Amino acid sequence: MTRDLTGPGHRVFGMARNGPADQDGAEAVRRLLSGQARGDDVFDLAVAIEELHPPHDTFPGEVFMRLSADALEVAGVRRDNPIPYPGLRGKYLGECTFQGRENRKIQFAILASASARGGIQPDLPGEVAWWQADDFWWYALAAAVAVIRACADRMRLPAPAFVQQLSARWKITPEAGRAGPGEP
Repeated sequence: MTRDLTGPGHRVFGMARNGPADQDGAEAVRRLLSGQARGDDVFDLAVAIEELHPPHDTFPGEVFMRLSADALEVAGVRRDNPIPYPGLRGKYLGECTFQGRENRKIQFAILASASARGGIQPDLPGEVAWWQADDFWWYALAAAVAVIRACADRMRLPAPAFVQQLSARWKITPEAGRAGPGEP
């Protein structure tokens, strides 16, 4: 079953005047990594993170792109040892269904993370201008989930063990145990 988390009120383009603070980015990463360590699906992660997303902004999408790039680095993904893009979404985002333009959006979010890992800064404002911009954080979250799952698989580690390595890199301690939505 899939859920639409970009419902009414979440599809207006623009940028917030006062951006989120650094601790908001750290909190978004902590919530994502804590959920990944628990085995939460992407929709539960989105519910736990959505309150951090300011309307009319791409945050925390940019943070999730950096997290994905770091996951690729931790897993030793390189040009001569890539994670194949074909099948990535089906294998690591099985709970999601993408249709029409959604396919292009998730593709951009995944490939932008790989681009960032390689040292090329994606043209985020230029790309998401045609999107309903509040979508970007959601697609970047889904991409981060797919990349983290793929990297854990690549390293033959259970997700919680890989998340520990990634958390150490970000100097974040993911929470253990099971929390309810909105209480990561």
